[in-house]
Formats: sequence, C-alpha cells, structure tokens
Amino acid sequence: MSRRSGILEFAVLGLLRESPMHGYELRKRLNTSLGVFRAFSYGTLYPCLKTLVANGWLIEEPGNTHEDALAAPLAGRRAKIVYRLTAEGKEHFEELLSQTGPDAYEDEHFAARFAFFGQTSRDVRMRVLEGRRSRLEERLEKMRASLGRTRERLDDYTLELQRHGMESVEREVRWLNELIESERAGRDLKGSASGETAQRNTTSGATGGLPRPGGTPGTDTPDDTAM
Repeated sequence: MSRRSGILEFAVLGLLRESPMHGYELRKRLNTSLGVFRAFSYGTLYPCLKTLVANGWLIEEPGNTHEDALAAPLAGRRAKIVYRLTAEGKEHFEELLSQTGPDAYEDEHFAARFAFFGQTSRDVRMRVLEGRRSRLEERLEKMRASLGRTRERLDDYTLELQRHGMESVEREVRWLNELIESERAGRDLKGSASGETAQRNTTSGATGGLPRPGGTPGTDTPDDTAM
C-alpha cells in the first residue's frame, strides 16, 4: 500500500465513523475538509472504497432517502450506494488512531491525523504533536545550515524564497508549541488562544488545509450515482 492510499483509507474510515455517506458526499468532505485530498478524483476514491469493503471494514447499502428513491427511476440510473462503517472497520480505525510512528507526523499524514484529533486520546495526540515538532526542528536546523553555506552564492529572490520557507517552518513550530502546552495543561483547544491559532493554521497554513471547526462545506459539481 502506498503512503497516499493509506492516508486516503484512514480519512475515509474516519469520516464514515461520523456517519454513513455515499461516494459524492465522501469526495466533497475530503475535498473541502481535508486539503491534502483536493487533487484526487473518483478514480482514486472508488478503488479505495472497494478495498475497504473487501477487507470487511465497510458495507454497501442502497440509498434510502426520498430523493435517492425518486432519482433512480426518473433518470434511469441506479440509486446511490451508501457506505457504512462496520464494527471491524471501527476497530481498525481506532488502531490507526493509536499509531504514533513517523508516518503520523510526516507532512501529508499529519494533516489527516490532526483532522481527527477530536477522536484521538490525549496521550496519542501528545506523541504525534511532539514527533511533528521534533521533525520540523530537525528540518529547520538543516535549512539554517544550508542557508549559511550558500547565502553568498544566492541571488536576492532565491534567498528570499529560502527565508520564506524557514519562516513557514518556524511558524508551525510555534503553533505546535502552543498546542503541546495546551495538551499538557489539560485545556480544551476550543475557545482558547491557542485554539484560535490552531484554526488559522489548519485552514490556511502549516498543516495543509485542515477543516475549520464548524466551517461551511464548499460546493462541488459532479454526481456519482454509481458510488
């Protein structure tokens, strides 16, 4: 399994833990709530769903809303398939949530993991946040060393680009410090000063476009009656 497909499976299981959905709803949530999946298509989601069904982690059910019941005969199409998390799928997702290895705090996977921190135990959140901070501090040290060696050979624009990259990493480290401090103090992130910082970072910065708490989903256009 590739790293990206593993992240997608994790996110799908997490969203379906909240409520059953059909493929269109899932794609919309993945696109609007988890920025790391903005570029993916139905051609990526559909095989993922089939794999999760084959593993026994999801089941397929016919759509049972009034709109679904009317849409199929009127348009000559099949009713939408709704995907529901099984007990085995819930157990598997909880196992994934408990993992704190390097994949949990690498760039793309950290964004997806953070999106489901509300379903994650405090000790696991701490280990993931501290792992992420350690990884970024290592990256920042290398960036500073590289800039020190090459500064005299860089033109102004390349130098400014490297400075911008360093500032982005420094900003995320500060944000992580605030989150870790809140976790250690046992404070609820919602409504705190660090919570406001977290909201800014998760919507437009360090973690790659995570959901804004209570945010309004964006719009999407395609219909997927086969999913």
